[in-house]
This record gives sequence, C-alpha cells and structure tokens, in this order.
Amino acid sequence: MRFLLLFSRQGKLRLQKWFTPITDREKKKVIRDMMTLVLPRQPRSCNFLQWRDLKVIYKRWYASLYFCTGLDDQDNELLTLEVLHRYVELLDKYFGNVCELDIIFNFEKAYFILDEFLMGGEVLETSKTAVGVSMEEADTLQETMEEYMSKPAY
Repeated sequence: MRFLLLFSRQGKLRLQKWFTPITDREKKKVIRDMMTLVLPRQPRSCNFLQWRDLKVIYKRWYASLYFCTGLDDQDNELLTLEVLHRYVELLDKYFGNVCELDIIFNFEKAYFILDEFLMGGEVLETSKTAVGVSMEEADTLQETMEEYMSKPAY
C-alpha cells in the first residue's frame, strides 16, 4: 500500500497517510487526481481503478466518506478492501457509530488507530481486541498525564 486517503463527497480531505516518501507537490497532485477520479463515479461502479502504475481501491462508507488507497501491481485488491473494512470497524468500535465529525474533531485518534493497525502499508495487527486495548491504554495514559499536569507544582 502506498497511501491511504479519506475524503468527503464535497472533496474535503479528512485524513492522509503516506507509506512511501514523495514530495509535498506530488502528494497534492495525487490527492487532486484521486478526488477527480473517484468522486464523479456512479455508486454502482467498480471499486478498482488503474491510475499511472498503481491500482486504486476505494470504498464509500457512512454516506459521506471515501476511503481510497493506492497499491502496487502485485498487491491484492480484495484483501485491500478487507483492510479498509477492518479500519472502518476499528473506528466504529472506538467512536461508537463513527461519523465524519468524529474524524474531523478527533483526527489524532483516527491516526493513532491507523498506526496501531497498519505500519509501512502492511497490516500490523489483525485483532480488533488488541487494537482496542492499545487505544484504552493510550487514553488512560493521556488522562493520567492531563491530571498530573493540571496539579500545581509546589
């Protein structure tokens, strides 16, 4: 997997994760090309596209968010759809019926879940329970730190 993009039907980028190093200029071009390629497609169209030397896999979830990824030629399209679905399940489990606003206002949590699930474009952890435990531990640590920092230092 080379990249993962989440964007709305209106063309607003909500999350981006790059697994291969490219310049900021090239990233902007890829994002623009993905939106112009995916957004006008009919809902019943195939979720697999060919773009340059990449396979583009996308899926629309929650009526307004597109999850889009770019793959090398040897990567499996159906497995990638399963990976996207698992990420959506993880988001849904953490936020409880996730919506676009959850990702907008808690983007750091969405990135953290993604980092616990994927690393370097490969699946790191397949267990929803293990990722959930990591999220709970991170939340507990954050609450402890906030509590510690709010106490006056004498």
